Amino acid sequence: MSLQKSAKERFFHALGFEVLAIAICAPLGAWLLGYSLAHMGVLTLMISLIAMAWNMVFNMVFDRAQRRMGFARTLGARAVHSVLFEIGLILAVVPLAAWWLDIGLWEAFVLDIGIVLFFLPYTFLFNCTFDHVRARVVARHLI
Repeated sequence: MSLQKSAKERFFHALGFEVLAIAICAPLGAWLLGYSLAHMGVLTLMISLIAMAWNMVFNMVFDRAQRRMGFARTLGARAVHSVLFEIGLILAVVPLAAWWLDIGLWEAFVLDIGIVLFFLPYTFLFNCTFDHVRARVVARHLI
């Protein structure tokens, strides 16, 4: 399977990931935290835009590392990928959530841990599914 991905493909990968995440997280966050859907929707959108940019950059670096080191996209590699991605995102999201929700950094960090507990399996499953679908699409175009 080709590891070379166009900017367009990277964009649609990130966009699909974020649109589905917003559709799940905004209503769930509003319900669980007691904020309005609009308030949580705006926070979710801000986080999504940060995450989309991070997703594109991180995945480009991950692909480059894979080409350089020659490892396969095993379940273990995807698990490491998911954990490293989420650590980077925590560093950006905690201050934003603290400011937007008018809570302390510790409360925002605890909230973000809850978000990470959702996103670790979500990221893993989305990317495994994406890899599988992409392999089928690439195989069809190569025949």
